[in-house]
Amino acid sequence: MTGTKTNERPGTRAKASYVRSSAYKAREVLDLVRGKSYAEAAEILQFSERGVSEDILKVLDSAVANAEHNDSLLAEELYVSACYADEGPTLKRWRPRARGRATRIRKRTCHITVIVSRYSDEQLEAMRDREAASGRSGSTQAAEARRARVAQSRARDEDDHDHDHDHDHEEASVEDQAAEIVEATAASMADDTEYDAETADSDADSIVDADDATPFGPLSHAPLEDVHEAPEGYPIKGNADSMKYHQPEGRWYEQTVAEVWFATPEAAEEAGFTEAGASADADEADPANAGESTEEETD
Repeated sequence: MTGTKTNERPGTRAKASYVRSSAYKAREVLDLVRGKSYAEAAEILQFSERGVSEDILKVLDSAVANAEHNDSLLAEELYVSACYADEGPTLKRWRPRARGRATRIRKRTCHITVIVSRYSDEQLEAMRDREAASGRSGSTQAAEARRARVAQSRARDEDDHDHDHDHDHEEASVEDQAAEIVEATAASMADDTEYDAETADSDADSIVDADDATPFGPLSHAPLEDVHEAPEGYPIKGNADSMKYHQPEGRWYEQTVAEVWFATPEAAEEAGFTEAGASADADEADPANAGESTEEETD
C-alpha cells in the first residue's frame, strides 16, 4: 500500500526550481519548519544562519500568497503541511591540479516545494481557546512585550536625564558658591594686602626719612644732593667706611667726600668716629715714644 504522492497532497503549494544549493542542505532547514504555523515558520527562517533559508522563506511567502489570493484563506490559519527538496541537475566544472590532472567540481541544484494548508476547525477552536485563556494572542503578546520594553527603556532614559540634569544643577550651584567664596576671599586678601603694603610703605618711608635725616644721632645729617655742600649747622665731615671725621681746618677736609655731616666733634665721637690725623699728631708731639717703639721693633 502506497501513501499519498507528493504531487497529490492537499493544500496550496509554491515551488522554486534550480535553487543553487544541494538538496541535503535545503532538507536540513525544511525539517525545522515542517508542521509549524506560518508565523512561527517565517520567524525561524528569518533568524536562521543557513544561506538557503532566504530561498525557502521566499517559497513559503509565495505559497501563503497563493492561498490568500487563490483559495481566500487567512494567513493566520495556515501552517506548513509539507515541504521537501528534490535533486536538480548538477553542473560539472573542472579544477586544474598537479601533474596535469583535473578535479571535478559539482555545482548542485535542487527544487524546493512548500505546501501550506488550513488548520481544521477543531484545531482552530482549540487555538482560540488557548488564546482566550491567556487573554491575548501570540502576536498581541509580542507587541505588548515590545511596547513594555520600549516604555521601560524610555523611562530609564528620562530618569537618567533628570538625574544628570539635577546633578549638573547641583554641581553648578556648588561651583557658583565656591566661586563666590573665592572671589570674596581674594577681594578681602587684596584689600588687606593693599592696606599692609600702604602701611609698610608709609612706615618704611618714615623710617628711611628719619634714618636719612639723622643717620648717626640727633646731631648728624645725611649728605645733600650736592655732596660737597655742607648742611647748615653741620660743618664736620664724616667717613662711614673709615669711621673718621674731618674738621674744616683738617688737612684732608677738602679731599674728603662726606658720607655724613656732624654739628660738633663731640657728636661725631659719640657716634663712634675718631678725628682724622689724631694719631699722627700724637706721634709728632711725643717723638720719644716713637723712638722707643722703633728701638723695640729693632730689638
